[in-house]
Amino acid sequence: MIAKKSNYIRGINSLKLITALVVIIPIALGLNFLKVKEEKSANRIYPGVYINNTDFGGKKPDEVIKYFDDKNRSLAKINIGLILDNDFIATLSGKSFGINYDGKGAADRAFLIGRSPKFLSKIYQKIAAFLNWQKFDIKTNISYDQVFAREFLFNLEEKYNYPAKNALFKFEDGRVISFRQEEKGQKIETDKFYVSFEKKLHKLEDNINGFEIEIIKKIIEPEITLGKANKFGIEEYIGEGKSDYSHSISERIHNIILAASKFDGVLIPKGKIFSFNDTIGDISYLTGYKQAYIIKDGKTVLGDGGGVCQVSTTLFRAALAVGLPIIERYAHAYRVGYYENDAKAGLDATTFAPSVDLKIENNTPAAILIQTVVDKDNNLLFFKFYGKNDNRIATISEPVIYDIQPPGEPVYQDDPNLKKGVVKQIDFAAWGAKSKFDYKVSRSGQILTEKTFYSIYRPWRAVYSVGTGD
Repeated sequence: MIAKKSNYIRGINSLKLITALVVIIPIALGLNFLKVKEEKSANRIYPGVYINNTDFGGKKPDEVIKYFDDKNRSLAKINIGLILDNDFIATLSGKSFGINYDGKGAADRAFLIGRSPKFLSKIYQKIAAFLNWQKFDIKTNISYDQVFAREFLFNLEEKYNYPAKNALFKFEDGRVISFRQEEKGQKIETDKFYVSFEKKLHKLEDNINGFEIEIIKKIIEPEITLGKANKFGIEEYIGEGKSDYSHSISERIHNIILAASKFDGVLIPKGKIFSFNDTIGDISYLTGYKQAYIIKDGKTVLGDGGGVCQVSTTLFRAALAVGLPIIERYAHAYRVGYYENDAKAGLDATTFAPSVDLKIENNTPAAILIQTVVDKDNNLLFFKFYGKNDNRIATISEPVIYDIQPPGEPVYQDDPNLKKGVVKQIDFAAWGAKSKFDYKVSRSGQILTEKTFYSIYRPWRAVYSVGTGD
């Protein structure tokens, strides 16, 4: 009995030993395996570790850093084009934006796989890496210098952001004394820039090439529009006329500016006929005009207000551009060079109160506001019309010049105001000619106005003043 019990105990112990060996030996072998693999992987990234789907198993951290340094050099050279309103406004390099990968950060994270300070994680990662159980894929994204980006966008905002302006319309004593059409504002949408920029950066991870970004702007509407600011139905800019007064003497320029100011802010009521002479009033030294050359009684002489016809000519051109009926208009007696600085003969209009006038009719759906602008730097005069657009279309044919005649012999006339022996040219020769152009205004296929304007210019002799004074 005792022998049987002893055999049983020995059997149990043998089983325990075998069991222990079965457990211990694999563990020992596993630990030895890990130790051998670990020694081979000393200072290297463990197998099965990828960065952005690229296998870096067995690589040293310095090799990872070098890999991304090479990529960063390529990223620094790319060009980033910025587009606003379909135009390139800037081209910057990847270096400017500090576009790069964090190579060291990626290398550190890859090297940490299997070397975690947490024991169980470390053991599991080692076994999974050495036995190829799992692929460890680390993601590292392209980054950029956000401080530079903010400063760059701030500069864009400084340059391209501007507020909306409300319309201004102030009427006093039958005249608009303060006027401004509304203006839309705009604002760069920086949030959309960041979204677009970061999407483009993400695509660089697959293909390092330059890219373009469209700067999105938001239009800011004014609160008060011209249509809401007045009771005359004026809603918008409807057209303008322009003339070039280059080569004018100072006195003539003075008179042009003064005469143009008489029309600035003037309203042409709906359905009314507008008279140039009635609006400008008295033209004399008493009203501030200087003496400059005018055509009077078939001669070129000094007279108060020389240059006023530059203003009537500009008004005539504005009325044509807008498509208004021309009720009364006269051409000059001869071709005046000022009016052919920027147009062919035939697009001028002379006035001389009380009989020679320029009259136009406002047959638009609203009153018309006249704004005059003098560009002193470029010697240009503008008449800008504001009203309500009714979709009329005005067309003006190219003036035809014909029956050209040469000027006669020069005329010399005595001038006691000049010293004897002094000769001064006061008028220049001009060739005679006839001119015509067709004027047509239509709306929705219906003709509103159809007229041919004729001008007859006499040949004009050069005139010299000969001094007879002491």
